[in-house]
Amino acid sequence: MCPVAAQATAAIAAIRLTLADLVRAHGDAYRRTHRLAAVQTLALGAIAACRTALLGGHRETCDHCGATRLTFNSCRNRHCPTCQIQASARWIEARRADLLPIPYFHVVFTLPHVLNPLAQGNPRLLYTLLFRAAAETLLAFGRDPRHLGGTIGVTAILHTWSQTVTQHLHVHCLVTGGALSRDRTRWIRGRAAFLFPVKALSMVFCAKYLAGLQRAFDDGDLTFAAGTAPLAAAGHFAALVAQLRATPWVVYAKRPFGGPAQVLRYLGRYTHRIAISNARLVSVVDGIVQFRWKDYADHGRPKIMTLDVDEFLRRFLLHVLPRGFVRIRHFGLLANSQRRATIARARHLLGPTTPATPSDDARSTGVDWTRCPICRQGHWQVVEILRPLAPRLSPLTTDTS
Repeated sequence: MCPVAAQATAAIAAIRLTLADLVRAHGDAYRRTHRLAAVQTLALGAIAACRTALLGGHRETCDHCGATRLTFNSCRNRHCPTCQIQASARWIEARRADLLPIPYFHVVFTLPHVLNPLAQGNPRLLYTLLFRAAAETLLAFGRDPRHLGGTIGVTAILHTWSQTVTQHLHVHCLVTGGALSRDRTRWIRGRAAFLFPVKALSMVFCAKYLAGLQRAFDDGDLTFAAGTAPLAAAGHFAALVAQLRATPWVVYAKRPFGGPAQVLRYLGRYTHRIAISNARLVSVVDGIVQFRWKDYADHGRPKIMTLDVDEFLRRFLLHVLPRGFVRIRHFGLLANSQRRATIARARHLLGPTTPATPSDDARSTGVDWTRCPICRQGHWQVVEILRPLAPRLSPLTTDTS
């Protein structure tokens, strides 16, 4: 270990470990010895610079007791765990107006792991297919008169990781427990504890995804390299599709939420979650990382996983999304192009209700961040702006959250 990395590791051991600490200590060495995509390099650089003088910030003084503090800007990179807490709160606050006074269901669509290598070389295409197949499946069942016979609303959130930070490609879908009739004159209420049959969902989801994957192959949209190179041959790709068709596709429907408050708590946990949070990190000593995980195969028991730092960073970087890729998408009633009108119509048909209130998890305005924690009477006032030491890494807009 180089002297700089050794000093950084020693410093990390004395304080609460964060992903930024780990990247500062080992990120440069990893970049020098591994070939990374541009978005992965950018993510590591942003996380390492987050809330440091590299991004600039400001000096504040309490207007009552005179205490001073330095506040550095956050990187605002969506893969940085430090930046996602308030980003989640702001997003949830904006979604409150979309919630209807109805049950909501949580449905998870998962891709077979045999697709993981292909997804590494084609993340944008395979993730987009996952969104499309899951949404089209749910909307088709919603339109079916044997189920609801109308248009449902779906919010889909992409997660690409497991508890051990390996690839586990899936979307969490929040689904309205009811639908707007085709002529928009009725709200069709669903059953209280049942949405759609999961076995049927699984079959349709598989068919839709594989049809999209085959079209992508036929159109030459897939990239094959390294371990997936043989799949460029039509025969090998056909064998993969046949294998996937014979593989069970997992669709899991959880119990319905009790109301808008529970939905907000759900959104707070899932919307801006990344592959690993700071709270799960235990230590990094002599190039060995330890972190907490839940072993769902062992009744969800908490355990400690130990990885070489290179392997940990490799796993983490698997989940860096393509530039500009949207990981939270809305369909049906909630599609961005018509959301305001359809939600207003559904709310009118459902009748007057009490507006949803934010949960403790989602409330973004419950803490006065300007109040001085020392005297608890004064408020912080900005007295000096600190310029970024690395302008290229500075956020698009100043953000000191």
